[in-house]
Amino acid sequence: MALKDILAISGHSGLFKFVSQGRQGIIVESLTDGKRTNVPASAKVSGLADIAIYAETGEVPLREVMLKIKNICNAGPAIDPKSDNNKLKDFFVSVLPDYDRERVYVSDIKKVVLWYNQIQSLNMLEMLEEEEETGNDSSAE
Repeated sequence: MALKDILAISGHSGLFKFVSQGRQGIIVESLTDGKRTNVPASAKVSGLADIAIYAETGEVPLREVMLKIKNICNAGPAIDPKSDNNKLKDFFVSVLPDYDRERVYVSDIKKVVLWYNQIQSLNMLEMLEEEEETGNDSSAE
């Protein structure tokens, strides 16, 4: 599984993988408990590979941010996303010192940390490295 195959859905906690197209939306499966859910076409669905974090120098892809977290945490779990807001901000400064403090909210930091911890707990961190090695071009076969 690649980062582009993992979905974040507005209004739903956790991460999902695409299963199938439904009549009025898509069917996804939770990465944590394997439960399948029908997501209406009106829901905001984002692939993690399409998400970026605002920085003073531009946008930093989520994959790069997660790789930095992985390196800082030695591939272990990151800070608890329910930690104090100041602790979360301090942690994020250590990960991405030039993140845009005006446009990146604490709620965004919590999501990134939550997603990283979920991917880490499922032993899927190697996919971050694999995408870096293979690039984003998956059309060769």
